Amino acid sequence: MKTPINIFWYRRDLRLEDNCGLFHALTSDKKVLPIFIFDEDILNKLPKDDSRVTFLHQELENIQHQLLEIGSGLSVFHGKPIAVFNEVLTNHTIETVFTNHDYEPYAIQRDLEIKDFLISKGINFKTYKDQVIFEKDEIVKKDGTPYKVYTPFSKIWLAAFKTQEIQFFQSEENLVNFIKKETHQFLSLADIGFTESTIKVASYKVSKNLIDTYEETRNFPAKNSTSKLGTHLRFGTVSVRKMVDKASKSGNITFLKELIWREFFMQILWHFPHTAKDSFKPQYDRIVWRNNEEEFKAWCTGETGYPLVDAGMRELNQTGFMHNRVRMLVGSFLCKHLLIDWRWGEAYFAEKLHDYEQSSNIGNWQWVAGTGVDASPYFRIFNPTTQIQKFDKELKYIQKWVPEFQEFTYSKEIVEHKLARERCLKVYKEAVQ
Repeated sequence: MKTPINIFWYRRDLRLEDNCGLFHALTSDKKVLPIFIFDEDILNKLPKDDSRVTFLHQELENIQHQLLEIGSGLSVFHGKPIAVFNEVLTNHTIETVFTNHDYEPYAIQRDLEIKDFLISKGINFKTYKDQVIFEKDEIVKKDGTPYKVYTPFSKIWLAAFKTQEIQFFQSEENLVNFIKKETHQFLSLADIGFTESTIKVASYKVSKNLIDTYEETRNFPAKNSTSKLGTHLRFGTVSVRKMVDKASKSGNITFLKELIWREFFMQILWHFPHTAKDSFKPQYDRIVWRNNEEEFKAWCTGETGYPLVDAGMRELNQTGFMHNRVRMLVGSFLCKHLLIDWRWGEAYFAEKLHDYEQSSNIGNWQWVAGTGVDASPYFRIFNPTTQIQKFDKELKYIQKWVPEFQEFTYSKEIVEHKLARERCLKVYKEAVQ
């Protein structure tokens, strides 16, 4: 009979240090086999040179390299999770599968199915909080209902945070409890049907100076003053506990409040999963969108004739990143100037953004469209020209991404601002009254 083992299932937590579920697995009474599953239900929707898949694969290689040095290894699979667990069960006797919570609708459904399957085989399924400080019902109103406005949520979050110490999980000190392996199933990108992307995920930087000066520098896209942390939080290559701990020790909590926004949108999607497809405010689903496909294409390619909008879209297409201040402008422009459904923009960002996180993407798109929680009111319509004066006065950002903006070859404005504003107000007003 095979010696029983435990499994740690990597998902959005691609690191060996301060990993809650991994810590509990490695301090259990069985040796641990770490696995990762390239889920074909997710991969089949992505372009074959998706830069996030390349990044994810590189991070798995980093973990594999560290495990090989201690005589262990990571087993990587490709397929549907239930089929993979069936395969693993033919080779091992498993007592418990450990992993970390995921809060997105697809992940919740997947984990319920896996849990039921494992229990039917007499196997425990244990999951832990790892990618947030507070989750689910931990920050709610006194009557137990969720907050729908960020400011009171953030106040209660901060008050709760001050009453406790951050608990770190020293998973990296227990690596000796991984099983020793002579052979490893480690798939290449080609094995899962992908090719290496030419677009690289940016490294993150969270220096004391960046945190301290974040409030005064964060709104100017020409400055290199954003952390690029989002992608690394999305895939768990960095511990959110370490980042929050670092941010909370600064005298300026603006950076910390951005991390709280992430958790706010996570709990919104968890409490209101219908918002993945429907407007949080149902009356806004009565908006008669124009959804002009030619105008949408011009927006996607950065050829609207509005240089700050075009700069943002070109930055996104070429790098997988867009400055947050510009994200608000391009989102507002799509929904309010062009009257194109926010879901179109959300889907395009989901395909292109390295730091795509479903809850934040949906939350922010519904915010700019005026359809979501704590949203920008529908009558707030950014002027894409005056925004240049506010946030790119010296035109450095625009010159970088739209070098032809002052030439005759540059696209004509796709729509006149005054006309677009009046049209938007009329259409929104008809929908919500």
